Amino acid sequence: MLKECSLCPRRCRVDRSRGEIGFCKTGDRPLVASWGPHFGEEAPLVGRHGSGTVFFTRCNLGCVFCQNWSISHTGEGREMSCGQLAEVFLELQERGCHNIDLVSPTHQVPMILRSLALAAERGLNVPVVYNCGGYESLEALRMLDGIIDIYMPDFKYADPETARMLSKVEDYPATVKAALREMHRQVGDLLLDERGIALRGLLVRHLVLPEGRAGTAEVVRFIAEEISRDTYINIMDQYYPCYHADEYPPLDRRLTRKEYDEAIHMALSAGLKRIDGISA
Repeated sequence: MLKECSLCPRRCRVDRSRGEIGFCKTGDRPLVASWGPHFGEEAPLVGRHGSGTVFFTRCNLGCVFCQNWSISHTGEGREMSCGQLAEVFLELQERGCHNIDLVSPTHQVPMILRSLALAAERGLNVPVVYNCGGYESLEALRMLDGIIDIYMPDFKYADPETARMLSKVEDYPATVKAALREMHRQVGDLLLDERGIALRGLLVRHLVLPEGRAGTAEVVRFIAEEISRDTYINIMDQYYPCYHADEYPPLDRRLTRKEYDEAIHMALSAGLKRIDGISA
């Protein structure tokens, strides 16, 4: 797949094994920005000892409001070998993290798979979280069947034109819907242990945008009616203008409390009952 890259729906068709780069500007070695226990993720991932996050450099999306833009857009991070990435995974497990949380993994799947295999041979046994933007190819997702324990995709937009303008991917809504169906087929609804720690399943994130630009009503309708009413969802209120957001009103301002409350009401009205931080 790297020789004529089709890892994501952009299908750049460049030969990454020979140094050619496409939209994600990534070759055929792991490119990592940082790693460590993270306590800002959803409660089922954090537990007592944190989520073992690995932030991968670059991204297959071009979000104009990216809050991690220095990593995703400017390439902050360093190249390492698959053996070194395996060491990172094992270090996080040794530090007591409840999982390995792969942040923006889509464009680095082959390198991640090699590294997970090496780490598994040496005792890696915590759940693996695929923390992505939702713009996934079904071919790549099917390679992950039986390897990924917890899928945590974003569902960013319901409208193709909004997706084109804000993330440079007009086919995002149809693509993320197909991806969510495949993820749920593989792992089902989110399963927690007796401590409330996630073991396996689907967890969806949706960032509410000013003036309803994310299309929240359609997002929650789709999840409730076409995935599962038992889907665990985090409806996020932390939007703030970042990167080039000032150039795209109304994204040049923060979300209001009223806008967020309306989004929660939409989710509850759609029948979703597992909303992070909200008691239905």
